Amino acid sequence: MQISPIRDAIADAARTVVLPAGIGKLTCTGYVPDSVVAPCFFVGEVDVSYDRAMGRGMDELMFTCRVLAGRADDRSSQRILDAMLSGAGTASLKQAIEAARGAPGEMALGGLADDLRIERVQGYRWYEHQGSSFVGAELAIKVIGSGST
Repeated sequence: MQISPIRDAIADAARTVVLPAGIGKLTCTGYVPDSVVAPCFFVGEVDVSYDRAMGRGMDELMFTCRVLAGRADDRSSQRILDAMLSGAGTASLKQAIEAARGAPGEMALGGLADDLRIERVQGYRWYEHQGSSFVGAELAIKVIGSGST
């Protein structure tokens, strides 16, 4: 699996969320941005586990993604964040990203991987990014696929 195209495909999938009226669109990027326009989703760190199956049959990538909701009003920002972290609904990152798994028997992320899933949400807290504070959380996304591509 090639890491860079997978980063971009995860960001593209996250971009499909529909936030509540008046919030605007979710800014999404496959890399850590220099500056944040909230609400923002980005793919951060990646951990790679090679050779999960014989003959380079499978590698596993574990991406730590962050979603930063805002900073102007702590209560409304947390409500926006809660909507994005919910398991279902138009604003659900889980629902949007896992839709990129494809239909049964199809490759995930447009053919870049065998499968992916959001394993957990962690670190629901205030984040400092380039001198500004944002309420946010991390999403742990597991992606599996051939180690020979």
